[in-house]
Amino acid sequence: MSVQVITGNHAAGYALSAAGEANRTSRGTACGIYPITPQTEIVEYVAKFPFSKGRVVPVESEHSAMAVTIGASIAGARAFTASSSNGLAYMTENIMVAGYYRLPIVMVGVNRTLGPPWNIWADQGDTLMLRDFPWLQLYCEDSQEVLDTTLLAFRLAEDHRILLPALTCMDAFIVSHTQTETTMPDQADVDRYLPDLDLPHRMRYDEARTIGGLAWPHEGLSMRLEIDEAMKRVPDVYQECRQRFSEVFGRDPGDVIQTFGTEDATQILIVTGTMATTAREVVRERRAAGEKIGLVKIKMFRPFPEGALREACATAERVAVLDRNYAAGTGGVFWQDTRAAFQGHRDDLLIQNYLTGLCGEDVTPAVIGDILEDLSERDAAGEPVWMGIDTTKETLQ
Repeated sequence: MSVQVITGNHAAGYALSAAGEANRTSRGTACGIYPITPQTEIVEYVAKFPFSKGRVVPVESEHSAMAVTIGASIAGARAFTASSSNGLAYMTENIMVAGYYRLPIVMVGVNRTLGPPWNIWADQGDTLMLRDFPWLQLYCEDSQEVLDTTLLAFRLAEDHRILLPALTCMDAFIVSHTQTETTMPDQADVDRYLPDLDLPHRMRYDEARTIGGLAWPHEGLSMRLEIDEAMKRVPDVYQECRQRFSEVFGRDPGDVIQTFGTEDATQILIVTGTMATTAREVVRERRAAGEKIGLVKIKMFRPFPEGALREACATAERVAVLDRNYAAGTGGVFWQDTRAAFQGHRDDLLIQNYLTGLCGEDVTPAVIGDILEDLSERDAAGEPVWMGIDTTKETLQ
């Protein structure tokens, strides 16, 4: 292993390439790639990687990139790709297909605001528009977490108890283009961590099979039920993958949620991605001053870690859910799932939504402080609060 100062995009490209190379003694690796800011550096990295057994296919669109990746996975190769924002939107039809085909594809999504109006900065709305597809979703805070989570995602997705595609997400520019110290695993260790892919339902030259044909309603329902059962197994299988990761690489890739100061907290911030870095420091200062404030960082969004979240917030009286995303007319997506997780379990818990960091706005310590001040003064939850914008002013007509 070596320590290098690299960007999140570099970390993702390295992880995808090393994972693909680890399958060289089996069916090899292949992917379709198409560039889009701010993930272009990822596909540039994998395009230059000297795979022993594999092929990177440049195509004319994101839709085709996933189509090629699907074809590679159906053939039994370890398959992956990357995209962002409107590229993900263009790819959506095939993203859905990959999930229902039960293909263990790993995709890196660099979270960028959907347009129009065009905007290249961080917003999680692009990957969260895929929240109802049968894909695992994992959100990362820094380059190290991007690298580690991407490697773990392959082992998790390819486990025969799961066999679902996985999406590893990072905030545009804040992670994708920012350099930080990152421990780089050797290829030999990646080989040890990722066994050869054995896709049980891959196409074979000596066996006739139909993929994606017409199914009767009861057959389709059965397949949906199997996906649901696989999703329910993910948290336990994740812990196995996490344990094996620690054994091979000597570090913890992180739990499905990560807590700080929650053991006695009466107020808790629930965050994801890079907001956790800022919020953690604010919580650290507030706790040093005697305030009972805690932090929960949600790493795994799909399946949503309901039980772990309820346990982490056991002492809380008020919870603030910070969303770098917005579902039109209904508030933040993480807030919606958080409320659902506590429904029927905690009638006394105040859960307030704060929309912050959307469209690339900065989430500063001052913003976190304003959120905590508003939360502490509340007797009841209200409508989602928009941070960083004066909602009393007239908007453009």
